[in-house]
Amino acid sequence: MAEAELIASKDIVAEVIRTARVKSARLQVEDGAVSIIVPVSLPEERIRQLLLDKHRWIKEKLYLQQQAKPVSKREMLSGEAFPYLGRNYRLKLMTGALQPVKLKHGQLQVSLPKPMQHEHIIREMLVYWYRMQAEIRFTEKVKRYAGIVGVAPTGVSVKTFKSRWGSCNVKGEIQFHWKIIMAPHRIVDYVVVHELCHLKHHDHSPAFWKSVERIVPDYLECKEWLRDVGARFDV
Repeated sequence: MAEAELIASKDIVAEVIRTARVKSARLQVEDGAVSIIVPVSLPEERIRQLLLDKHRWIKEKLYLQQQAKPVSKREMLSGEAFPYLGRNYRLKLMTGALQPVKLKHGQLQVSLPKPMQHEHIIREMLVYWYRMQAEIRFTEKVKRYAGIVGVAPTGVSVKTFKSRWGSCNVKGEIQFHWKIIMAPHRIVDYVVVHELCHLKHHDHSPAFWKSVERIVPDYLECKEWLRDVGARFDV
């Protein structure tokens, strides 16, 4: 997966997703993060103008999403801890050119100009990073376990779910809640195996759980861990 391309427009930072599959730009605001899907060759100046034209709409969407979610207890300050694959990493804010978040020397390093070091922008950048890592890791783990389960998924992606950790459809496409990437590896593995097994059993029958248990013997502990701890995953 390519490194994120970020563009700043006034008090908004947007992730730019270039793809040959679209002919016109499309804006998305999800979980407090802004992304714009554009044709591969669309100039940066045109993207900035689109963000300016939609600035009021974007701010309204961000405000509504912020009001709808619980207030995060984490502060966007250097030294604050953020979980990733079961370990905590300290945030390090650096003043410089706008760059995607990097995990380096045991720190989540965020670089952006001083005037842009607002809490909501830092949070947006962290969400981008988590989503990108989730897509990479889930794709790797699906590839690893698909053969063991005996299925052939047709696609893997991440999104934000309100009340589930993953889903699959009759086309064989699997989606995962990106926040699972905060959990330890064994929990992530359980969620991956769970969704892969649904490609064979489209319910939660005894046969389904038997398939899960064959690969994840402690799946009941994993379920309990997610129920007790998962609700606290946040940025």
